Amino acid sequence: MRTPLRRPPLPPFPDSGRSAPGMRTLPAEHDPVHGTARLGIEYAHRDGRSLVLHLLVPPGERTGLPLVVHVQGSAWSEQELGLNLPALAAFAGRGYAVATVAYRPSDVAPFPAQVLDVRAAVRFLARHAEEFGVDPGRLALWGDSSGGHTVVLAALTDGDPAFVHPDEGEDGPLGVRAAVDFYGPTDIAAMSAEPSAMDHDAPGSPEGLLLGGHRVSERPDLVAPTVAATHVRAGVELPPFLVVHGSRDRLVPFGQSVLLAHALQRAGQRVDLVRLEGADHGGPPFWSDTVLDLVDAFLREHLA
Repeated sequence: MRTPLRRPPLPPFPDSGRSAPGMRTLPAEHDPVHGTARLGIEYAHRDGRSLVLHLLVPPGERTGLPLVVHVQGSAWSEQELGLNLPALAAFAGRGYAVATVAYRPSDVAPFPAQVLDVRAAVRFLARHAEEFGVDPGRLALWGDSSGGHTVVLAALTDGDPAFVHPDEGEDGPLGVRAAVDFYGPTDIAAMSAEPSAMDHDAPGSPEGLLLGGHRVSERPDLVAPTVAATHVRAGVELPPFLVVHGSRDRLVPFGQSVLLAHALQRAGQRVDLVRLEGADHGGPPFWSDTVLDLVDAFLREHLA
């Protein structure tokens, strides 16, 4: 049994009457200033691995918080879940519960394992919504780089039985209401069509490993389900997307986000593409107040 985030009030306790020379007394300020972090919560166990998430909540006794599930990018390899934890904790202070989620790396389980793991994390949080003080009916997904690819695919395939892990059963769609994609790949077969600082086609490249260690150009059958446009269909309402990408990204070309925007626009779906002038692959520009204000406004609009 996990310890609930919300604790019952403590009974009164007397002040100490002891003192020391030069002691100063300050009044205690009881209103919380900082939120709470719950680290290493196991949400599933797959392929011999404990899959965990870190949950960040704003200060105060909160219930029914809008839930933002964040996926840290890693080129689909082992993630550093703490990489953007301070920035995510500050963002949670705006009134969100933010869960940053570990997925199985591609050398353990190729695509679509990462998408299935994010789904499992959302299901877990929904089952424990009261305990964690979250509202799974106000769910957004947010990821960067390979995490952006993962959340885009999770949002686009929500309700698709081909993306349901046997452990999940038939619980219906997750109910994603908004998705935020920071510089995620959207068509791994087109990654080399623009200048890049790395080889995206080799079997040992991040994209090749995502397919199970195959040369990307030789396996269009494996590539197809990883491509966002494959899952964009007119007449099927999708959640709105906010896409933010740097104009000088040397690892995931900016055109990858343009491809996603074009696919969504052609299908009559809602997408807001933001080009960060001069930004490379990640880093401080994406965690500036200007960008986080955009993300906050987008989420408030669609999670209201």
